[in-house]
Amino acid sequence: MNKKDKILIIGAGLCGSLLALRLAQRGFKVAVFESRPDLRTVDISAGRSINLALSDRGLKALRLCGMEEKAREICIPMYGRLMHDKEGNTFSSNYSGRENEYINSISRGDLNAILLDEAEKHKNVTIHFNKKCKNVDIENNIAHFKDYNTKEEFSVEAAVIFGADGAGSSLRKSYISERKFLFSYSQNYLNHGYKELEIPADSSGKHQISKEHLHIWPRGDFMLIALPNMDGSFTVTLFLSYDEGEFNFENLTSEEKITEFFEKEFPDALALIPNIKQEFINNPTGPLGTIKCSPWSYKNKTLLIGDSSHAIVPFYGQGMNASFEDVFVLDEILNQDLGDWETVFKTYQKARKKDTDAIADLAIDNFHEMKDHVANPLFKEKRKIEMDLEKTFTTEYSSKYSLVTFNENIGYNEAMKKGRAQDKALLNLISGDEVHTHLDMTKEELKVILDKVTKETNDILQEDKIAGL
Repeated sequence: MNKKDKILIIGAGLCGSLLALRLAQRGFKVAVFESRPDLRTVDISAGRSINLALSDRGLKALRLCGMEEKAREICIPMYGRLMHDKEGNTFSSNYSGRENEYINSISRGDLNAILLDEAEKHKNVTIHFNKKCKNVDIENNIAHFKDYNTKEEFSVEAAVIFGADGAGSSLRKSYISERKFLFSYSQNYLNHGYKELEIPADSSGKHQISKEHLHIWPRGDFMLIALPNMDGSFTVTLFLSYDEGEFNFENLTSEEKITEFFEKEFPDALALIPNIKQEFINNPTGPLGTIKCSPWSYKNKTLLIGDSSHAIVPFYGQGMNASFEDVFVLDEILNQDLGDWETVFKTYQKARKKDTDAIADLAIDNFHEMKDHVANPLFKEKRKIEMDLEKTFTTEYSSKYSLVTFNENIGYNEAMKKGRAQDKALLNLISGDEVHTHLDMTKEELKVILDKVTKETNDILQEDKIAGL
């Protein structure tokens, strides 16, 4: 393992471009091959999530690479959720009781572009577009490509190959097809898909609804969400079953049915989406799936990273952040000077996999929370107490959401375990009629609740540890 090793990265998306940048900063020679055209010159957003939620874990990795400030320049802060009911009434729920904690809406394409620009500033980086990886000879470390423009097929040999090519990873498929080692793989889909729509800016280029919130229209079995864009528009995403319920993607095929659905379920959103019929019919419906696999590496030659090793559903806003954190964790392990890539890769997976498994599970949990629980009175009561505790005891209490989203130095697995135990402890107090959010509690009264929650949380964690959970 040395700086002269030729490194090949398959995929120039968010994870691949950040990885290329960081390895280049460390002095490695990096070649990146991407199947799509250069997004800086061609619009390739169709069918993919247009904007994403950037939070502390992602910012930590960007900071490592000197890109945090450039990213913040293209971010819109969102301080909480704004829920919309069928009558058009709204209520807000902050993400945190602390004033300095918020998530950021950011354009996937714009962020990818600034990372590619920065990576290309390094002479030891080359990026090749329109080059589709067909498969990888993992024994001999040779990646086989096809040029979309010339139709030419060619091969590239490298000392190390990183698969940063997302949920459809060609490297992961080669792990499965070549059968050189025992490889475990699971891919589980929700029965819901997603379709993106748009709320345009008003005539003066302003946002028509609050840009300081992530908007949610929770409807039990399905939901609509909206994230703000820099140009005054909102990217709206409908999450709906493919084939279950009165309305689903399979039966929403006519303009009349589409209109009936939105008039009944989302009348206030419908009033803001002028091209609803055309967008609904013409925009693709995307699947929602979770990928888990092991091992991520083969010998000392290849490594899966980002979505290629742990794709998750988008409901915790952590997909990009988790992939960026992969780069951060890998960089920390490279700092240990372990001597060879095989040791680096094994150490990386041991440090990382429990956390990526945890955020995959948490994302499924949050899917049910967002489409249903956020409108539940019990959930609202729990959230109100959490906000009061965070606001009053800023260093002593963090909700599960805060542990996952704003505590970058706590692993996802630890955040999940502690957060779930806290949720259970709080719900036990509420159901036991020990706390009431309609009361304006003093700091002393809140301290009593904090102590109770802390004690019961620790008891639950100890019980879970004994049970092997």
